[in-house]
Amino acid sequence: MRYEVVTLFPELFAAADVGILGKARERGDVSLTLLSPREFATDKHRSVDDYPYGGGSGMVLMPAPVVDALEHLDQARGGPTRRILLTPQGAPFTQRTAERLAAQPALTLVCGRYEGFDERIRRHVDEEISLGDFVLLGGEIAALAIIEATARLLPGVLGNERSATDESHASFLLEYPQYTRPPEFRGQGIPDILMSGHHAKIEAWRRRESVKRTLQRRPDLLEGRELDGELTKLVASVRAELAAEEVTRSEDRGGGVDPTAKPGASGDQP
Repeated sequence: MRYEVVTLFPELFAAADVGILGKARERGDVSLTLLSPREFATDKHRSVDDYPYGGGSGMVLMPAPVVDALEHLDQARGGPTRRILLTPQGAPFTQRTAERLAAQPALTLVCGRYEGFDERIRRHVDEEISLGDFVLLGGEIAALAIIEATARLLPGVLGNERSATDESHASFLLEYPQYTRPPEFRGQGIPDILMSGHHAKIEAWRRRESVKRTLQRRPDLLEGRELDGELTKLVASVRAELAAEEVTRSEDRGGGVDPTAKPGASGDQP
């Protein structure tokens, strides 16, 4: 996978030199090209922004330096890419988005700064993506997030291919609880099943805990989903278990139970 980033601050991508992503770059599994629009500025100050027409606060990125940078990358690459504008106005980035983008031969990520982009830049990209309903100082953090989320799906990057599918959101369920040594820490142990060596039972426990955690923390991930028969039964079983736990907690508190409350919606859940 070839990654290209148009950014005014290439130094922010030093994080791509370390860890699994850094090793993937060393092996040639992924490549990263950083290009600043300032290289295509035409005045002595290397200006890339200007005041907005009509007045207003902040500065706006001019179209020419950004579009010239994109066209320069096209010439250097010689092959197709998918251009992505990183903006709070874009479509939300999800695991499904990561899977779709990981199938591309190259991604070109355009990072904004200051007050935003000249609107005409949008005509030179294929799609717009947002990390969520919040505003950052620029698109660099979003670009790194997309690079990591897609690179980890590429063959050979993680080493253990199963790691890419076991994580939260990879199958629209949150990941099951994980434990490592020591077996007891400050009075807290680990589930006995994980020490049993019975792999089928461990898998079943993990599946159930994954459903349970999803219902407790992100029930919206299951809403409207078409589930297979086995998973439908498991979700129903876990819902009943959570409802029973809620009744027990309510009785312990000496209060009543709201029959309309969804399992996992109680105040002691994160």
